[in-house]
Amino acid sequence: MSQQTDATHHGDFANAVEPFLLFESWFGEAREKEINDPNAMAIATCDAAGLPNVRMVLLKGVDGAGVPGRGFVFYTNLDSAKGRELAANPKAAIVFHWKSLLRQVRARGLITSVSAEEADEYYASRHRTSRIGAWASKQSQPLESRLALEKAVAVETARFGIGTIPRPSHWSGFRLTPLEMEFWSDRPFRLHDRVAFQRAAVDDRWTKTRLYP
Repeated sequence: MSQQTDATHHGDFANAVEPFLLFESWFGEAREKEINDPNAMAIATCDAAGLPNVRMVLLKGVDGAGVPGRGFVFYTNLDSAKGRELAANPKAAIVFHWKSLLRQVRARGLITSVSAEEADEYYASRHRTSRIGAWASKQSQPLESRLALEKAVAVETARFGIGTIPRPSHWSGFRLTPLEMEFWSDRPFRLHDRVAFQRAAVDDRWTKTRLYP
């Protein structure tokens, strides 16, 4: 076992030098031990008035170690509240909380759109009903009743039949490329371990700081 892998496995991650490698190690353990949705993350955005919004989404890709300008990928309706807010202010913060492991990872940074090819590939991998739902749902808009949503799903199901369901133009993905990442691990008596990584730009080297709990 490598020095970094051994350190991260035992919770003493002070020797880690690359945050994405550390994230991959922790995320791998979360996928084995977290009962529900180990890829769930809260994402915070701000509206035009500067008022924050936060909600849970699912991480659908991570690419970062040694690759400048990459990061955490998630998908959404571009007309949703988060989609509109990210278009107006392409910055965000995310947090993973793995309760089973007593660990937390925070990151914040810059938002970019995924390529059409990336969005198409992921959309095609979704369950057929989920693809239909992307057409039927006017995400974040007022809904008069559950029946109205079910009718919209029925209409789209009939429209596409057994044919191909293309990705809607209003549905795509974003990538958060972090400028800051912080790793938190529970320790007795609330004397937790915290290590923060920072960089001024996405192609800069990371610096690391250990923080008081």
